[in-house]
Amino acid sequence: MKDLREWMQVIRDMGELVEVHTEVDPHLEITEIADRVMKAGGPAILFTNVTGSKMPVLINQFGSERRMAAGLGGTGLDQIASRISEIAEMQPPQGVMEKMKALGKLKELASLGTKTVKNGPCQEVVLTGDDVDLDLVPILHCWPGDGGPFITLPLVFSNDPVTGSRNCGMYRVQKVDKRTCMMHWQIHKDGRQHLLDSEGRVPVAVVVGTDPAVTYSATAPLPPALEEMMFAGFLRGKQVEMMKAVTQDIEVPAHAEIVIEGYVDATDLGDEGPFGDHTGFYTPVDQYPRFHVTGLTMRRDAIYSTTIVGMPPMEDFWLGKATERLFLPLIKMTVPDLVDMNLPLEGVFHNCAIVSVKKRYPGHAKKLINAVWGLGLLSLTRCVVVVDHDVDVRAVSQVAFRAFSNVDAGRDMLVMEGPVDALDHAAPYAAYGAKVGFDATAKWEGEGLVRPWPDEIRMSDDVRQRVDARWADLGIHLPGAEKYR
Repeated sequence: MKDLREWMQVIRDMGELVEVHTEVDPHLEITEIADRVMKAGGPAILFTNVTGSKMPVLINQFGSERRMAAGLGGTGLDQIASRISEIAEMQPPQGVMEKMKALGKLKELASLGTKTVKNGPCQEVVLTGDDVDLDLVPILHCWPGDGGPFITLPLVFSNDPVTGSRNCGMYRVQKVDKRTCMMHWQIHKDGRQHLLDSEGRVPVAVVVGTDPAVTYSATAPLPPALEEMMFAGFLRGKQVEMMKAVTQDIEVPAHAEIVIEGYVDATDLGDEGPFGDHTGFYTPVDQYPRFHVTGLTMRRDAIYSTTIVGMPPMEDFWLGKATERLFLPLIKMTVPDLVDMNLPLEGVFHNCAIVSVKKRYPGHAKKLINAVWGLGLLSLTRCVVVVDHDVDVRAVSQVAFRAFSNVDAGRDMLVMEGPVDALDHAAPYAAYGAKVGFDATAKWEGEGLVRPWPDEIRMSDDVRQRVDARWADLGIHLPGAEKYR
């Protein structure tokens, strides 16, 4: 898929796009409608009649695992992850056949760099100077306590002032007036580092409405050597076409719906927020840099792509779940002790990570807790729970049973002070506080065990298999019970 339009046709063909032609208000009303649909696991919605704007609004495009996987070119998230694993685990080839296979993979990777083009639909309409008017864009005022309208699904492009390399991240943008916004570059984000390393202004482009691989890549926690648009090319199997912005020295996706060009100045700060965030709480007003808009380009019939965040479950859960599954192979390369991982809905990405380990020695689970706290943005995780390898980390009830049953507070808890997520309102200081790890595994000798550890109650495999084979004959019609464990 090269653009948002092709992606919309895909989800329309899947039967998962609903068009709403009744007039709706971008001030709070779209949020209330979308919130109900998201929490019910409903379809993507295209609002075609938006108060105060000629642009339709697309929301909830990623709101199910099926849509999330389809958007990234697969039938399931784990299937896409296996493609990443094949590349990540490439070893020096031994035989002729292995060399040919490796050459094919390397050729695929080498072809994924972006392609620069001179023209593209993102500049069918060009507004500069005093003609720039963000009121043309139906930016949502999401929640009653928000400080204003926010662009919530933006791809924010900037270039590293030291290396010149491109970065694309997803940072909320608060609209202040027709030509001014606030840029939410948090302390741990690459964009913030670009600002700190600059000698003044940082050219920025805020892009709205791209194909799903490009949109997702802006959220992906990539290693420094892997640029987001190259990763998008890998996911979509085709180079991302980029073109020069009109008013800033920066490239943007040629097939985007809307591009907002401008600059950010490290010395020009102002109040940003409050904002009803994915944590389920409002984040307070804080100082962030102003984004001065110098150009607005778009397609003639542009579609505004957006999302809302708030009390989970929301659409962004599936963006986070995609990251969890797709990057698990890379995490396991760094931490081979880790068997599986789940960032549960209730943990809103950074509050909880559930991981499993096949223990090989006393203290193995605590080693894994510390390893998680050493992994990029996972270092901000407030709570890490470790269970044995035979526990399904996605079965939160099973995990809770082990955590409530197996943890002795004095023996099995680790408390560590350090950086936490900037949105962590429970931390006593901004972006700094305490984190806790729980070893919920069965305990061994050498782990403070002074009396025998009991066996879990389990039926023998031969009896379970015998009952499985006869279940249909029993006449007990209870969905799931034929495999109940």
